[in-house]
Amino acid sequence: MKLAPTYQKLRGGYYTPEIIARFLARWAIQSPTASILEPSCGDGILLEAAIERLFDLGAKHTDIAQSLHGVEIDPEEAAKAEERIKAFRINPTSEILHVGDFFTYCRNQLLEQHFLGSVTRDRRAFDAIIGNPPFVRYQSFPEKYRDIAVSIMKQAGLKPSRLMNSWLPFLVASSLLLKENGRLAMVIPAELFQVNYAAETRQFLSNFYHQITLVTFKKLVFADIQQEVVLLLGERDGIGHNGIRVLEFEDAGELITHIHTDFTEEELKPMDHSREKWTQYFLSSDEIHLLRVLRNDPRLTLSGQVLTVDVGVVTGENKFFILNEQQVKEAHLEGFTRKIVSRSGHLKGAIFNEADWRANVENQFPAFLLDAPGVPLDGLPEALRRYILMGEEQNYQQGYKCRIRTPWYVVPSLWKPDAFMLRQVHGHPKLILNQADATCTDTIHRVRFLGNGDPRTITAAFMNVLTFAFAEVTGRSYGGGVLTFEPSEVERLPLPLISSENLDLAYFDRQLRANNMQAVIRLTDDILLRDGLNLSASEIQMLHSIWEKLRDRRIRRK
Repeated sequence: MKLAPTYQKLRGGYYTPEIIARFLARWAIQSPTASILEPSCGDGILLEAAIERLFDLGAKHTDIAQSLHGVEIDPEEAAKAEERIKAFRINPTSEILHVGDFFTYCRNQLLEQHFLGSVTRDRRAFDAIIGNPPFVRYQSFPEKYRDIAVSIMKQAGLKPSRLMNSWLPFLVASSLLLKENGRLAMVIPAELFQVNYAAETRQFLSNFYHQITLVTFKKLVFADIQQEVVLLLGERDGIGHNGIRVLEFEDAGELITHIHTDFTEEELKPMDHSREKWTQYFLSSDEIHLLRVLRNDPRLTLSGQVLTVDVGVVTGENKFFILNEQQVKEAHLEGFTRKIVSRSGHLKGAIFNEADWRANVENQFPAFLLDAPGVPLDGLPEALRRYILMGEEQNYQQGYKCRIRTPWYVVPSLWKPDAFMLRQVHGHPKLILNQADATCTDTIHRVRFLGNGDPRTITAAFMNVLTFAFAEVTGRSYGGGVLTFEPSEVERLPLPLISSENLDLAYFDRQLRANNMQAVIRLTDDILLRDGLNLSASEIQMLHSIWEKLRDRRIRRK
């Protein structure tokens, strides 16, 4: 049984480790008279860190009482924050600690500063903003607060999706409250690097901040959640070079001794003022430059120009609809099934043929998809009707996908693809030519070729380090070492197709089945990258380095 979400999960509040709180305060607060905002202060750990930082800088109690501001929607958490503040002999007035939702507070602040309607007037309130925004998924984001958050983002020139999680408008709204030389330091989900719904926000941040540092960790730093986080340090109109850098630490403990020095030109990477994913910033400036040059190379073909990608079959209840040979025989369902590949691990080579499907059947893998006629239950053959009634006894018809279709036992969109594309990969992505007249579940993407290229050639050409390198910065990884692709992301991958007619897909298939990917890559290095694109040995080696660096980093994080 699926457990109901906890109150903590619904409100998205997870306590900030003390080490991180002090690090954020130390970086963001640069003056004893700095005005400071914590937009989601929770139990007050970040406010406490801010007070300690102000004392270190020589601030008096009266200075702190005037400059410190915190917002917290939960009265019980606000009471904890109040006790922390009192411990420093500071009286937490309503000016210091505001109990209510942040988006209403932000809207009022912006109105007071005569800001709304112009993102350029820079009459904002705070020198430093530090925080750990609540991570509330869009399904649990209260509508009344989301409406205000959306309106604030629109005033900033953005076009937010209502499917965004709460941390994203927190980040944008907080930024709008900074003074023109202000600093923002926040704990943000690592989703910022790569999810599509944050693409516009990445562009906003790269335009809004003069310098950005992203602090990442090889190990999870929140004990209570499996969410990977980054520390976003944004500085407005700073002195020196523009750009972005990534610092990667083993764990939060390294923050204690880290000294955040000024940016140097060598450390900074030029910011891409587009919606591209920020995974690229784990690379060196030379590596980023090579990817940007190649992305605009007219000799490369985007995958979407030669193929289309769609999700696999969504049954709504695989336990009922996807069967092995023994289950088909026991239920007498012969004649009411079609071939299917149910797992990416059942696709061994670069070609999936009849013999491969038959091997899956003999191994008792789920290789049969129930294909019932779209007629009323009493019009079905006895064996099929009996099997469907058994499913109804198990309440399979109550599952969401089954519940919204009529009849529930007819699975839609059973078309057979020209090729398969792995939706989640460990080492590298690949296309697999479909010669078995099979379809696949939604753990695998379905591919159709558009007819302007040879399917065998395109499938073979997909296996090269240039495409693999772009796959690492185009897909997304949420931990666990797995790289995941949406169909649209696959279609944006560049393919080097010049000279691809010299590739032998059958040879590639044999090498992949023998776990000899290196033999394939050696050939595509020579035929596609060296001969086809005329890349130098050093450029090819750099593509290897990009792919391996990003691949190994995500695998290590599991």
